[in-house]
Amino acid sequence: MQHKLIITEDGSHSLFVEELNEHYHSIHGAIRESKHVFIEAGLKHVSKMKCLPESKTRQINILEVGFGTGLNTFLTVLESQKLENTIDYITLEAFPLTGQVITALNYSALLVEQANSAMALQLLFNMIHLAEWNAKVWLTSKFKLHKIHGTLQQVELKDQFDLVYYDAFGPTAQPEMWEEPVFFKLWNAMSENGILVTYCAKGSVKRILKAIGFQLESLPGPPGKREMIRATKIASH
Repeated sequence: MQHKLIITEDGSHSLFVEELNEHYHSIHGAIRESKHVFIEAGLKHVSKMKCLPESKTRQINILEVGFGTGLNTFLTVLESQKLENTIDYITLEAFPLTGQVITALNYSALLVEQANSAMALQLLFNMIHLAEWNAKVWLTSKFKLHKIHGTLQQVELKDQFDLVYYDAFGPTAQPEMWEEPVFFKLWNAMSENGILVTYCAKGSVKRILKAIGFQLESLPGPPGKREMIRATKIASH
């Protein structure tokens, strides 16, 4: 796939794939969207649940469908430094980006905080992309990364995931990624009370998730989207 680098409204990069007429991230703000959908509605929500006294473990098992630019992974590593939890993170990608595209992305420069330098953040971002595919790597003492080169349909999911980041291309570009077999496979791979978050709030997707047994929440979406979905695998089902 050919990628065109674009600047989104919050100054962060996204990629446009002309053959699919699709962007990797929202044109209204790549970092803004990822933080809103996956960190705020996903990771922070689950981490609160995992800190309850009755929790068996403080480890959060995450599956990301669509590694792409690595932005969601990067934000999750950064957020993990603030949490009590450790994170076991598996991410899937059928078409990894080239090094030339990766080095052009500007996320590190825009995510500098008091405790980090742009150089340190860039090093971490590079470590994510340079991590060996199909192998488990500890990026930090609290974050284990396992990048899998393949599609969701191809891989066998054995883990019980507490959190799924569903960040595939949209239903128009990849309709096969928004059909019942895919979400049923995820249901079977999730832990009881595990949650799935996605930017997509299409009616057909909601109906499929409900039919499988998920409890849905329609949450306010990031800029440019009226709503997003948080779906919970209810233990009684």
